[in-house]
Amino acid sequence: MALRVLTAEFVHESNTFKKGSTDLATFRAETLDLGEDAIRRFGDVNAEIAGFLDAGRAAGWEIRHVVSAHATPGARVSREAFDHIAGLICDAAREEKDRLDGILLGLHGAMVPDFCEDGEGELLSRLRAIVGPELPIAVTLDLHAIATPAMIAKAQIFVSYKTYPHVDMRETGRHAGRLLDAAMRGVTRPATCRAHRPMLEEANSGRTDVPETASLYARARAFEATPGILAVSINASFAEADVAEAGPTVLVTHDLAVEGAAETARRMAEEIADTIWEQRGSVSNTFLTPAEAAQMARDFPAAGRPLIIADYADNPGAGAYGDATALLAALIEAGATGGAFAPIIDPEAAAILHRHAVGDTVTLPLGGKVDPAFGGGPLTLTGRIEHLSDGLYTGDGPILGGITHTFGPTAVFRTHGIDVLVVSQPGQMLDQQQVRAFGIVPERLTFLVVKSMQHFRAAFEPLAGKVIVCDSGALATPRAALRPYIRVRRPIWPLDKI
Repeated sequence: MALRVLTAEFVHESNTFKKGSTDLATFRAETLDLGEDAIRRFGDVNAEIAGFLDAGRAAGWEIRHVVSAHATPGARVSREAFDHIAGLICDAAREEKDRLDGILLGLHGAMVPDFCEDGEGELLSRLRAIVGPELPIAVTLDLHAIATPAMIAKAQIFVSYKTYPHVDMRETGRHAGRLLDAAMRGVTRPATCRAHRPMLEEANSGRTDVPETASLYARARAFEATPGILAVSINASFAEADVAEAGPTVLVTHDLAVEGAAETARRMAEEIADTIWEQRGSVSNTFLTPAEAAQMARDFPAAGRPLIIADYADNPGAGAYGDATALLAALIEAGATGGAFAPIIDPEAAAILHRHAVGDTVTLPLGGKVDPAFGGGPLTLTGRIEHLSDGLYTGDGPILGGITHTFGPTAVFRTHGIDVLVVSQPGQMLDQQQVRAFGIVPERLTFLVVKSMQHFRAAFEPLAGKVIVCDSGALATPRAALRPYIRVRRPIWPLDKI
């Protein structure tokens, strides 16, 4: 008889410093696809559910996929949203309980609802109360997970991404699926151990394109070849979540049926965690001020390979507002022209522009409206509308290839020789189609500003003449001391000297 597996994805990275709430409407506007609808949308792209399905086909499972729920990183998840989506998963587990052989979940690991600090631990606790202590549960995590003791206590198997930019989601899903299959068949008896260090995050936020951090993941892969070691996951943590369990972790899923595997797993976890701690000062990025970045943009030679400027601190993928204006103001002041700025998340400005036509000249306040203390206030600018759109795009790069999303009502607003992509719905820059779909051609630019920390590199670095990183002082600034932490356990690096 085929093994029956319940699958689901419930993904959010919560910036606890961000105003507002990530509510149910936000999930519905971005991704809240049920059952077969989710499989049709994500079943053959670079997503965990695609990997789950790959593993299931190879093993001959019967799969019931409940939901794929994703929202752009943002404010804490509302209780209504959490209870609704978790309720879909738990209700399905309750219905399937008597014929279920395992559960496979795609989670993030840094979800913070407005009623607790550990969304994933809460979901897993609710599931365990339904299915009992023995049913195998496997979980995939984002590399930026805050993996808590509560999570480890409620599931046996954990597999995190090993790339940042994240390009291995599907393979991570396959890996977790293979481990779940072995557990369901009684071939292994998995458990997971955890090592943690008192840091807000790993020094390079888990970047796998710099030697110090890449070596950690190379070591993890090598350790996975050890008998009895099933998965080694390094989680860099998410510095924008002010929670008690903040900090990088190493998770080693091992086979209790193999003699000595538990001790080996513990040693491996602590060894890698020690290296993370020892390398805490080895930061690879050079963070430029807006004025420094603007000067480079002004002077950069246009030769078909633009200067890519990452507005690191205003990354919507870390829950920043995506409307910071400090860098745009500096570019205008410096007289940098022939570039583009993508995006400014400003639904009010987008609505104003959509009341006009392509070719119209408009004066309006742009950006900086949510919290001017982080990244600057609104700029009153005059410009020409170059493009109007519903914001729909389909990615074709390493991360978003084949996945369709929308920015909502979108405009390209040319001001002071800079094309500003003005959007209504949040999203960080992951894919070239996020600009090309709206008439912005990177090869024709002198510079391109992307609101992203690291993911932009997968799609944009290959076409760049040079990449630089700017700290605009927005909500995801690398200067962590600018954020008012109250929940993290102290002392913690880099807030404290330890």
